[in-house]
Amino acid sequence: MERLKWFEEARYGLFIHWGLYAELGGEWAGVHYPGGTEWIMRTARIPFETYRKLALSFNPLSFDAEDWVKKALGFGCRYLCFTAKHHDGFAMFDTAVSDYSIVHTPFGRDVVKELSDACRRHGLKFCVYYSQMQDWADPDGDGNTWDYDPKKKDFRRYFENKVKPQVRELLSNYGEIGMIWFDTPYDMPRELCAELAAFVHSLQPDCVINGRIGYGLGDYRQMGDNEIPMLAYRGAWETPMTLNNTWGYSKTDQNWKTPKKVMKMLIDVASKGGNLLINVGPDANGVIPAGSVRALDAVGSWLQKYGKSIYGTEPCADFPYQMRWGGMTGRGKKVYLHLLDVSEIHGRLKICNIETKATSCRLLSTGEELPFRQTYELARDEYRFIVEYPTDRLDDMDTVIAVEFEEAPVPHSLYMTFGRDGRTEI
Repeated sequence: MERLKWFEEARYGLFIHWGLYAELGGEWAGVHYPGGTEWIMRTARIPFETYRKLALSFNPLSFDAEDWVKKALGFGCRYLCFTAKHHDGFAMFDTAVSDYSIVHTPFGRDVVKELSDACRRHGLKFCVYYSQMQDWADPDGDGNTWDYDPKKKDFRRYFENKVKPQVRELLSNYGEIGMIWFDTPYDMPRELCAELAAFVHSLQPDCVINGRIGYGLGDYRQMGDNEIPMLAYRGAWETPMTLNNTWGYSKTDQNWKTPKKVMKMLIDVASKGGNLLINVGPDANGVIPAGSVRALDAVGSWLQKYGKSIYGTEPCADFPYQMRWGGMTGRGKKVYLHLLDVSEIHGRLKICNIETKATSCRLLSTGEELPFRQTYELARDEYRFIVEYPTDRLDDMDTVIAVEFEEAPVPHSLYMTFGRDGRTEI
């Protein structure tokens, strides 16, 4: 699909969850609500008329769209997805639908406009998140049952009066939108999901729609939050991932993933043909937490040197054994071996069951040729590819070895099985 080309090349994006919930930081009425700080209005059952008063003090004077976009580029991300409207119903853009928006706060600026302009200046794909079913501010939106009687809700009315007008604004007033990221479709009627998808493409035919529009109507498969599939998944897909334990800003959660952990996930996802969408949650003043910046800056520095082993890679074949030392990414005849943990292999890396003939093997960082050999053991029907690598020139994050094969390598089939009585059967 033509509109997916940039997405499948990107492999790595930055998610930003930011809204009124950042003011609370996971705390309400003296109670700390761990995880899902952006859900605090619902989990704490805060009345809408109380919650909306947060807008009266929302004034993030440290917000700088230029700085956020430069950080995203420094992290090595190829697209930025921003929460234009989350489940609390608050619009982080100028909307004619209601005055419940960022331009009706002391801050008074259109955050989506500033971010879209900054992304365009720097060549970063700009994408928007829009909660199409849940809306705790609207009497007809899904989710708020403590203020509004579910029996009186008219979801079609909400869809026509808020969802479509706001989606039209986002896709008409902010230039090219690379992707619109819908969420929590739950039991939204299929016909409305289909209507919404057609509506998006009537406004911007090249705008990618994520899988959470529901019913397989998206342009790619959306994996569960923080979930990576076990095996390579054929077709475009994406895993959204928190950097700590929540999406929105938390006053207490400093449990940041290490740069090496993020790298391992990125390699794992890319090797299976997917994209990693890593999240940050700025505070109420518009500052991205320092802990998340430190972690993602380190990943970005690694990608500056080794990005060709991630960007534009294709799904690797599923090999029969776990690779304790790291993982593989590749493109066509070239395979990148990522040495993340060499504590058990001591200068000698082995992969079983690559039958395809290799033609060269080099350190990606320097181009230095490395000795390798390929063997076959008849009795066990097992091919082995073995590389000797220099233990004194390892990258602290991930050492990458580039291997060229005569053709795209595939695992050799293990055709022998064992019967219940222990005898070999063929």
